[in-house]
Amino acid sequence: MRLRSPRTVLTFAALAALGCPRPSASEAPARTSPPIAADLVIRDVRLFDGAAVVARTSVAVRDGVIVGVGPDLAVADGATVVDGAGRTLLPGLIDAHTHIQSPVQLRQALVFGVTTELDMFTLPAVSGPLRKAVAGAGGRALADFRSAGILATAPGGHGTEYGFAIPTLTGPDQAPAFVAARLAEGADYLKIVLDDGSGFGRSMPTLAVDTVRALVEAAHARGLTTVVHVSSQREATAALEAGADGLAHVFLDGPAQGAFVALARDKRVFVADTLAVVLGLCEPGRGKAVAEDPELKPFLGPADARALSATWPRPLPASACEGALATVGALHRAGVPLLASTDAPNPGTVHGVSLHDELALLVRAGLPATAALAAATSVPADRFKMGDRGRVIAGKRADLLLVRGDPTTDITATRAIEAVWKAGHRLDRDGYRKAVADEYAALEARRAAPPPPGSESGKIAAFEAGKLAAEFGAGWQPATDALIGGTSTVELNLSKKGARKSKGALRMSGAVAEGEQPKWAGAMFFPGAAPMQPANLGNFTKLVFAARSDGASALTVMVFAEQLGIAPLRKEIAVGREWAEHTVTFAELGGLEPHDVLGLFFGATQAGPFALELDDVRLE
Repeated sequence: MRLRSPRTVLTFAALAALGCPRPSASEAPARTSPPIAADLVIRDVRLFDGAAVVARTSVAVRDGVIVGVGPDLAVADGATVVDGAGRTLLPGLIDAHTHIQSPVQLRQALVFGVTTELDMFTLPAVSGPLRKAVAGAGGRALADFRSAGILATAPGGHGTEYGFAIPTLTGPDQAPAFVAARLAEGADYLKIVLDDGSGFGRSMPTLAVDTVRALVEAAHARGLTTVVHVSSQREATAALEAGADGLAHVFLDGPAQGAFVALARDKRVFVADTLAVVLGLCEPGRGKAVAEDPELKPFLGPADARALSATWPRPLPASACEGALATVGALHRAGVPLLASTDAPNPGTVHGVSLHDELALLVRAGLPATAALAAATSVPADRFKMGDRGRVIAGKRADLLLVRGDPTTDITATRAIEAVWKAGHRLDRDGYRKAVADEYAALEARRAAPPPPGSESGKIAAFEAGKLAAEFGAGWQPATDALIGGTSTVELNLSKKGARKSKGALRMSGAVAEGEQPKWAGAMFFPGAAPMQPANLGNFTKLVFAARSDGASALTVMVFAEQLGIAPLRKEIAVGREWAEHTVTFAELGGLEPHDVLGLFFGATQAGPFALELDDVRLE
């Protein structure tokens, strides 16, 4: 190679200084990538990707998967384009603690941007059909879910009080078989109960710590994450020392001590705090305020609004919840992962909508808005090994939530939902909102319906005419759990001596069968023109009747109403050998508005033989 002389170099330098033109950038060979094939692109949007905020970018989706993220994406023609200006895109939200009983709840969740729920206790008979529904043709309108299936608890412990039998444990040697059975049923992780009730001032049986440790070890041997339900700091500490991966609920018996926070940090556990339900114990109006939020209200049907307004029968002092908030703040500052969670559908909560209240409570506890958003997206995805979701990056599932405004600075902006996509499919929220409006229109029509003919006095039956008759409606019929395959029995007869020396009463005798499912036997009064036809009893506020039994016993009143679906409201009343008058108000039955009552049941629900008498039944 021949070296240039210094003069030649200087000459080139001089020409450059004089402005001798160089090849322009436009003349350089173009280096461009081919356009991305996509069926959806969200342009010029603020992005919270599950961990960080990007001020302006675009996101492309194909076949339900994110295929590109960048500010200047080149996308092939044919994609649906959504303008993201002034909006924020988030991963679909994840609620890390719910209880799922029906597809309706999964649809509720998705409408409010919750694309995945983590169920913490349900029966395989429920979760099996739900999995098929989510995988089926209608699954695009339902949130995805994972489930613990049946929880691990002691005989008579928390989880056994719901009217159906579940397997329980009495010692550590049973742990491997219990875990194997849950896996065979399809459980995705294991929930364990370590709760003796002391956190709520009660007493109940619970598992021994060595059994908890054995369950954790057996679950880990099978690759399952373990979550331990606790209600006190003592139990939470024992659960962490037993090797749990995480805790369900923040405890309520005082703020976390430094030693507990350090232990949680060092053990690298997570905490699903469930502040949304915890704060409802101290602030009974929280759920009702959520129901009135103008961004949320148009998507809440009458049953949703009623559920959000429900309160716990025994509220806790404000100090208990302030301690819980302080614990959550301390855990966050120590770097302990927090998982946004609601425990829906407990009183004051509803699937989907309550997670937005939970996010606000996390911020109130001291988390920055971005940390609260991570607690509902990437953090639960990581801790529950759901590697396909929780972030907005290429290769992840396109579970997406688009909101107006900036929830990374104002957490309540998550409520201003513009669009929800599950696996790239946009949910028809407008259709859902119209269905809710139609529900309210139908409700107003029922409220305006005339009362049943003959009901003006409120008198239902005094049983003095020598026959089983009623003053109005379709009358009385025997009612048992045969409706759901039960074997309870009842006979209805007339007694010649009633309350206050009257000449007649209704006598119900029979037996309530033992069994896992709810059981009942008694008499049903139908106030409508035909059995199970709704009747407007809105002119009345309470049900009054006289009752007695042949021995120490209890009588259960159940009210069936169209607004309640298949689940009645119920109240159990102690009755003895002597006649006594009893009153049940509709207000105490969950605030029931009696505009669509289908039936009024009187009878027995406790297993065993019974003989009850009823007289002078009326509405007031």
